Amino acid sequence: MQNTFTQLENFGHSLSAQSYLIQPKSAEDIYSAFKLAKKIGLTVTARGAGRSYNDAALNGGGILLDMSAMNQILEWDQVTGRVRCEPGVTLEKLWQHIEPQGWWPPVVSGTMKTTLGGCLAANIHGKNNFKMGTIGEHVLEFTAVLPTGAEITCTPKKNADLFYAMIGGYGMLGIFTSITLQMKRIHSGLLTVDAFPVQNLHRHLSSLQDDAPNYDYIVGWLETFAGGSSLGRGQIHAARYLHEGEDKNPQDTMKVSNQVLPSRIFGVFPKGLLHYFMSPFMINLGVWGVNTGKYIASLRRHTFRQSHAAFHFLLDYVPNWELSYGRSGLIQYQSFLPKETAEAAWTEILQLSHKNGLPSYLGVTKRHRSDKFLLTHAVDGFSLAMDFKVTDGGRAKMRAMLQEFDKIVLVNRGRFYFAKNSETTAETALAFYGKDIVDKFKKLKKRCDPNGLLESDLYRRVFGE
Repeated sequence: MQNTFTQLENFGHSLSAQSYLIQPKSAEDIYSAFKLAKKIGLTVTARGAGRSYNDAALNGGGILLDMSAMNQILEWDQVTGRVRCEPGVTLEKLWQHIEPQGWWPPVVSGTMKTTLGGCLAANIHGKNNFKMGTIGEHVLEFTAVLPTGAEITCTPKKNADLFYAMIGGYGMLGIFTSITLQMKRIHSGLLTVDAFPVQNLHRHLSSLQDDAPNYDYIVGWLETFAGGSSLGRGQIHAARYLHEGEDKNPQDTMKVSNQVLPSRIFGVFPKGLLHYFMSPFMINLGVWGVNTGKYIASLRRHTFRQSHAAFHFLLDYVPNWELSYGRSGLIQYQSFLPKETAEAAWTEILQLSHKNGLPSYLGVTKRHRSDKFLLTHAVDGFSLAMDFKVTDGGRAKMRAMLQEFDKIVLVNRGRFYFAKNSETTAETALAFYGKDIVDKFKKLKKRCDPNGLLESDLYRRVFGE
């Protein structure tokens, strides 16, 4: 187990920190890192694939555990769909292993590059949250190492308080060493997708609300530049699984070779170079033109079939697309609003971004349901994720605007998701979690981590440590 002092960034390249990087290969290595940290007075944070948009996997001046070497699929039962994996297994490795046998992960993120440990730490949601909940709801069991050296096993019934706190706890109570999940049976490698336009925010949210029960997945693209009566316009993509017998060649469509996203456009131009050509257009005028053109192109309703990988992993279509935002990177701001207040809150937020001359370059909406995890971001309502370009001169103005967004969300009984938001303060976090929840989490932390070894830049920012 070697360590090096290195500088790491968040996925959006808007934050960075120097840490001692250690790559454990076993639970014993993780505990050795804890002992080392205690001996020399440093803190420890786990990092999976580094795909968080904020500081969840950064630990300035401390130890950062690169979990990517613990990446084995330990058990797979293709009859029951039960899988046990090490935390460094990516969604990509998981789905490629199970789909040929007719299974799919029940909840996935917008990129297949995330690790299962990171997915649990953030308790990710997908385009089917309204129906399937978060990934934590499909965890049968996990094992973890605590900073005390204790190795624990948690299920919804065994050590239940830790089960519901460590999932969504951003790695601040212990480090996952194995994760057992229930997969979803599928009968085709394809989904039937309906794509249709929505003319304004009211119709946008109404469609997510009313159409969701008719589908297995639903997601919206929100055209963030439009104002006036067109504020919140966009396009909905809603998808259904194919039932048994609908796909005449399921063994063929479920092959990995028929799911992998192509690396070249028209079989010629490497996608890995696209971000260089995108960069000149990543200014307000350029993105306005692209978004306007995309909305016009979306006005015709159509239905088509699409592979699971192509539907779910939009963020992987263009490798390194985030680099197109420039050297200061991007910030993603995501808010979750109850269905009763979402329209008013997001109307105010979108109008404020226009007023400040800081429009979001991408908006994505989803339909959500509540859950019972301790540090939950869930609501019976909707989420809106917004990508903002960061510039050196405009960073302070951007931070101030996003903190104004926070105030709007709080007034409207909304919530936040800390795999994304990087400007939210401890005061705001306390206001939306509530003192009772924060006190309960800190009590569990004191029990699991009595010497306060587990910390990250996110934890210090959000919990005021």
